[in-house]
Amino acid sequence: MDELKYFLDNKINEECGVFGIYGEEDMELSSLVYYGLFALQHRGQESCGIAINDDGLIQVQKGMGLVSDFFNREKLDSLKGTIAIGHVRYSTTGASTAENAQPLVTHYLKGTLSIAHNGNPYGLKPLVMGKIGEAVVFASETCALAAAGAEFVRDVEPGEVIIVDENGIRTDRGGKCAKCAKCVFEYIYFARPDSVIDGISVFESRIRAGRLLAKQHPVDADVVIGVPESGLDAAMGYAQESGIPYAKGFVKNNYIGRTFIKPSQSLRTEAVRIKLNPIEASVKGKRVIMIDDSIVRGTTIANIVKMLRNAGATEVHVRISSPPFLHPCYYGTDVPSCENLIACQHSIPEICEIIGADSLGYLDVESLDDMLNEPGRHYCDACFTGDYPNIDSHIDLMEEDAGKLEK
Repeated sequence: MDELKYFLDNKINEECGVFGIYGEEDMELSSLVYYGLFALQHRGQESCGIAINDDGLIQVQKGMGLVSDFFNREKLDSLKGTIAIGHVRYSTTGASTAENAQPLVTHYLKGTLSIAHNGNPYGLKPLVMGKIGEAVVFASETCALAAAGAEFVRDVEPGEVIIVDENGIRTDRGGKCAKCAKCVFEYIYFARPDSVIDGISVFESRIRAGRLLAKQHPVDADVVIGVPESGLDAAMGYAQESGIPYAKGFVKNNYIGRTFIKPSQSLRTEAVRIKLNPIEASVKGKRVIMIDDSIVRGTTIANIVKMLRNAGATEVHVRISSPPFLHPCYYGTDVPSCENLIACQHSIPEICEIIGADSLGYLDVESLDDMLNEPGRHYCDACFTGDYPNIDSHIDLMEEDAGKLEK
């Protein structure tokens, strides 16, 4: 396990992001893909890549690291063509190495093929289509369309295949999903707040989650703060509903790259300070409500609570804008196994004591419909409920992979 990732993030990590465009060479497609991938950087920070088709010849530039670190003007200028795809990766399967960076390029009997993918089909991951004039654009989130100057057209449906070529756009909806369900954690944590998924604003869903938390778990306090980034919007919603003032509680360092020196054993429990630090003026002498999107193992949030107390907070009340994680994910998100999920091993009062909070409240699982403001919406909440879409086929695959590993 990457120790830096464990001790600095200790979060549920994103699922990868894809971007593609069919246009004209004079549009500088490589730069447009670069802008799109930069907007999708939150979905994967391990590797990135762009492949471009120039009259049947596919060129590719890919490697480890962030989009802005790996790509430069020289690399982008070397990619000329009329069809381009890009990818940012967070590895949930396969080693974190340059060999596994995408897009993948392969040569076969009929020519050369390049693929960028985002996990396993069933409609769990978002995909949208847009346009720049007559050029057709695809992206994991609407925020990437905006970054490239594209206008949103529509969501790509589960099981749908859209073909774009010199003859225009055509679609095949022959693919079938036994139970299609968007990952609900897209709205809670994965997606950027300025994205819209299946017509639902991510920002507004997080505001509603905070409002619901305030109704479900009220507490007397002086200030509401959020843990950056996905806890901030829910904190705003909690403050709006409760009438308790909202304040910026933390400064976050967004510039920690892969070459950051790992902390020594004696400093690992304090390493979270390098990425996140409280603003003393916001919390000193105050009863604080701290909003975060989730608790996985409990290590990071315990350190954050400790930091707030050291900064002078008299009380720290933790509120979580998702239900407790009780089940692993079989669909490409790295929710750990049950033995590594604190909510599987301890009751909520026990978790509260472990993390050192004065009180702890999670979003009620029954209120996820209200968070999305879409009663009856089909989404996957298996990590909270254990109700897995198409679970039988996935368990068979998992058991098959486990058998191969044992051999």
